Order: sequence, then structure tokens, then C-alpha cells
Amino acid sequence: MSEFRSIVFLSKFKRLFNKAGVDYDAMETILRMKLTMDGRRVPTIFSDTKKKKEGNQFLKSLWVYAIYGLMLVPFLFFGADNAIFQMSIIYSMVLFILTTTMISDFSSVLLDVRDKTILQTKPVSSRTVNTAKVIHIMIYMFFIAGSFVAVPIVVGLFRNGILFTLLFIATLFLAMLFIVVFTTLLYIAVLRFFDGERLRDIINYMQILLSIGIIIGYQIVIRLFNVVDMDLTYTFSWWHVFLPPMWFSGPFDLILNQNHAPEIILFSVLSVLVPVLSMLLYTKLMPTFESNMDKLMTSAKNRTRKKEWWVNFWAQLCCRSREEKMFFRFASLMMKQERDFKLKVYPSLGLSIVFPFIFIFTDLQTKTWAEIATGKSYMYIYFANMMIPPIINMLKYSANYKGGFLFKTTPIEQPAIAYSGALKAFLVKLYAPIFVLLCIALMAIYSWRIAPDLFAVLLGAVLQTLLTYKWLGGGKFPFTESAEFAQSEGSGPVILLSLAAGAFVIMHFIASAFTVGIYIYIVLLLAVTLLGWRNVFKMKKTA
Repeated sequence: MSEFRSIVFLSKFKRLFNKAGVDYDAMETILRMKLTMDGRRVPTIFSDTKKKKEGNQFLKSLWVYAIYGLMLVPFLFFGADNAIFQMSIIYSMVLFILTTTMISDFSSVLLDVRDKTILQTKPVSSRTVNTAKVIHIMIYMFFIAGSFVAVPIVVGLFRNGILFTLLFIATLFLAMLFIVVFTTLLYIAVLRFFDGERLRDIINYMQILLSIGIIIGYQIVIRLFNVVDMDLTYTFSWWHVFLPPMWFSGPFDLILNQNHAPEIILFSVLSVLVPVLSMLLYTKLMPTFESNMDKLMTSAKNRTRKKEWWVNFWAQLCCRSREEKMFFRFASLMMKQERDFKLKVYPSLGLSIVFPFIFIFTDLQTKTWAEIATGKSYMYIYFANMMIPPIINMLKYSANYKGGFLFKTTPIEQPAIAYSGALKAFLVKLYAPIFVLLCIALMAIYSWRIAPDLFAVLLGAVLQTLLTYKWLGGGKFPFTESAEFAQSEGSGPVILLSLAAGAFVIMHFIASAFTVGIYIYIVLLLAVTLLGWRNVFKMKKTA
């Protein structure tokens, strides 16, 4: 078996690791084992088959990040005088990609307690184990970041010179270190105050909020710059020091443009100081982190189980057969308890709330509140419907998919009804709360005049749910396929189906052009949805 190149590279720093109190030989053994096992894992962002292939599938997925990295290239042509602008935007995107990848693919590595049961019986220090964890993640973050910025770095080399390229590489390493350590420190804080099942839930919600925060932060960074007569201007405010993209853009303006403004110097110092201090703090807190990790191996005691009376209420209201009601309750329970499902789905729900208002607030740059309130920018609510296809696709999968054999042992007469119940549970449990929140906020801005439009959006969401199920092919039973392939197949159709929300927007605008057009559109949507649902999920009436 050939040696891993990353381990060969690390071996050159063996003395430094030993001086830092890390048993390098033990750490190398742990890393070799982890990297070998990683060859069998399919990353969240990529896979194209249900059958596992030979080799490390993660490395084979890097072309996806390289394609995403093409988004950065246009910003490199703004000119050297706009270094603070171009690099803050670039680092907003870089931090978004790296942070979301860290959350979705590598949080489980940081919080892996299996090491404890295996390694605690061996003469290996916690410092060595935790260092191995961080380096393990850093290796993959290096590959992801390298793939993401490969094309921009080459373009930057020819466009801005070798000094720009060296600065880009150095700040990129500091950004990776900051993301890994900062995420770990957040987990340390959560582990300090919570335990058992509640801890696992808190970690899930924190990951979700962090994903949403990154999106909002990206929008804030864009709005720091004013465009006047095609010239970009930047005005410093004290709160800008809390925006990491500004830190990592500072050295470019300081060194390339010789801009010695106090805020640029401050950003440049923070770009180095914060990652280094974070790493030192993490090193100091390693023992605490390791001891608190034991909480993940325990379950909360005396945890009362709440009665989901409202689930039974909606099951009775929405479902026609006994089997459909059963799967409605089953899907509702899975959506509540399946942590992998929540981690992959809940960020989309959060973003569906945020995105409509991001675009509405963007309109405020050119319009007043009065002009917005009389306009049609409430149609941005359709961004919430774009999350329907990815979630419908996720209904196939579960970490406990092996239990699906139980469905085959039961005398279920109408298997397709299982998905009918699951889709209705999704609409009631996940989509409806988001939609109600958006309706309340939008009607506060646009008044009750948009109520018919919002009802049309709701009917469009139900129809889009049905069409997504029909086109993706739901399978026989929900939650009965391996979660390892949760985003593996059908990623292209899922994206296209998400963009298909635009078709509903076009039809909605056409209907709104006529006096009673919106009401005709509502009647048509209602008729098509009811007929479509009955046709797709034909069932016999049962007691």
C-alpha cells in the first residue's frame, strides 16, 4: 500500500510535534488509519452511484469545488486599487464554502467518541488524539480550499503577480485554521453547559444557525461598499472588526497598495492574531474538551416524552386512510428525531426565511418603504419554495435505514400511501411553519392585499411537492435508504426542480396582470393539485 503524501509531508515536522508534547508516531498511526477509512466514505457534496467505487471518493469529488471556484474569478479583474473589495468578497465565499463543509462533513470527526473507547485503553495522550483530529480535518480542508481557489490563484498569478499569490496562499491557510479552531471552540462551549440528548440537539441547532449566519454575513460584507459613478468606496465602522472576510482582505491592501490606514493595519493584524490565539486557546482547552466529550456517550435521564397531540390532529385532518395516518406520524417522528436529516434539511429551512428579506432589503437601497409596500417584491417568497426538492429527496434516507425491512414484513396493502403520508407530514411539520412566519412578516409590510397571492404560493408549493415526488421517484418507503448517499444521486434533477419554482413565479405574474387573474390561477392550482394527488396516490378507502 502506497504511503499517503500528506503523512510524508507531515513527517518533515516530526521534531516540532514532539517538542509540542505530541507523540508523533502515535499521531501518524491514527492519521493513517483515519485516511484509510476515509477512502470508504462518500462526502456530502458528491457521489454518483449507490455502489461504492474503489479509491477515495472525497478526492474524486474535488472537481465540484473547482467548478464552484470559477465564481471567484470575475472579482480578480476589479484592479489592484480595489484589493479590499475584491478580496473581502472572495473570502466571504471561501469562508462560506469551507465553513459549511466543515459543519456538514467534519463535525462528526471532531465529535467522534469512538476514538475514546479504542484509544483510552492505549498509552496515547489526549493531546495527541486531538491534534490528530485537527490535522485530519486540516488535510481535507486543504484539498477543498486548494480545489476551490486553484483557478483563481492561477488567474491571480498572471493578473496580479507572485506577491499576490503568496499572500493568497498564506491568508488561506490562516482562514482554514481559524474555521477549524473556531468551530471547535464553539463545540467546547456547548459541551461545557449541556449533556446527553439535549447536547446533541443543541449541537444540531448551532450548526444550523452557523450556516445561516455565514449567509447573512456574506450579504453584510457586500453592502459595506458603495458604488458611485462606477467607483467603489469603503467607509470603516467599528463593527467591521467582527467580520472575518475583512481581516483576510486587509493584508492585500496593506502590502500590495501600501495602504497604511489604521483600519487596514488592524484587519491585517487580526488576520494573523485571531487564528494563532484561537489555536493556542484550543491547545489549552484540549483536556477540558476531551473530558466533556464523555457527555456524548450518555443519554439524558428522566426525559419526559411530550405528547404530540397536534400531530394526531393533523393526521386526522389531512389523511384519508389508516395507513396514510400511520406514515404521517412516522415521518413526523423521523423529522423530529433524525439528526442527520435535521443537519442537512434545517439549514435550508432557515435560509428560506432569510433569503426573501435579503432581497427586499436590497431593494431598500433604491426604493423607500412606501414604494416597496405598494410593489410586488413579496414574490421573493418563492425562494422558500426552492428548498422543497432537496427536502423531498432527503425523505428517502435515514441513518437507521436497515430498520426498513420491517415495512416488508407488514401487510401494507398500498405502499405508495407511505409517501403520501410522508409528504403531507413534510408540508405540515416543516413547510407550513416557515410559510406562516413569512406570511405574517410580509403582510405586515404589504398589508392584507397580498393574501390571495400568498394562498397561490401555498398551492404552488403543494403542487411542486407532488411534481418533485413524481419526477424524482420516491421509492417504495420513506427513510429506507442509506444516509451515506443522502445527496448522492439525482443532484442534477434536484437543482433543476428547485429552479422550477421560477415557472410558478412566471405563471403568478401572468395571472396578476389581469383583474381577476389571481383568483382564476388559484382555482386552476387547486383543481390540478387535488386531481394530481388523487391520481398519483390512488388508494382504497379503509376504516
